[in-house]
Amino acid sequence: MMKNRFHCCATCIHFQANKTTRGMVYYCERLGYETKPTYVFNCWEPKEHVLLLMSKKGSDKK
Repeated sequence: MMKNRFHCCATCIHFQANKTTRGMVYYCERLGYETKPTYVFNCWEPKEHVLLLMSKKGSDKK
């Protein structure tokens, strides 16, 4: 199976980044808990600009 280099939490539509007094907090809106930008989950749905970049680079969504 080929790994998709675009597949990570930071490129997902459910990823939220918030600046707090303790620093940056990354949260998955869909899963409901804190995450990190480099984590990879199977529920990934890429943002629109990532889909466009993937189509330019010849990658697939899976």
